[in-house]
Amino acid sequence: MQIQDTEQRLAARLAELRLQRGWSLDELSIATGISRASLSRIERSETSPTAALLNRLCVAYGLTMSRLLSEVEEGVDLLLTRDQQPVWQDETSGFHRRNVSPPATHFRCELVEGKLRPGARIDYDAPPLHGMEQHIWLREGELTVSMDSQQWTMKAGDSLRFHLTGKSSFAAHLTAGARYLLVVCKP
Repeated sequence: MQIQDTEQRLAARLAELRLQRGWSLDELSIATGISRASLSRIERSETSPTAALLNRLCVAYGLTMSRLLSEVEEGVDLLLTRDQQPVWQDETSGFHRRNVSPPATHFRCELVEGKLRPGARIDYDAPPLHGMEQHIWLREGELTVSMDSQQWTMKAGDSLRFHLTGKSSFAAHLTAGARYLLVVCKP
């Protein structure tokens, strides 16, 4: 199954990133606030990280979530059919993420499809890259996006653009959920 394969490659890539930096699990735990035991289970693919935990790891490694997930995908084709697009799910928060853009290190922007089940909420402690530009187009449902002291409630068809600078959250409508396209641009 594609999701399970992605999870196993993600676990291996996270372990590889830690070892490349010469960090112990204890050092990574201190840097991310994630317990050593949880980090070990994540790296052994015994559990999947939540979106919030994955964001903390991305902050520590200086990667966007899109970049990290694209690194675990195979191939470098310019065309990525729907069946080839990597999907990652966080069952805990109700977040479903599809990398729409083909993996490529020489492009600054990435396109992601996000779905949040009704009432789902994701909280991010910090941006993986300060000042990262994001464009959101809400396709279905209702989505409330918060960043520091700012908050926007979007309805289907609305778009939002901002530079990510601090804590942020995405909260889906209690009954309608949210489905959106997100463009992520590295500074």
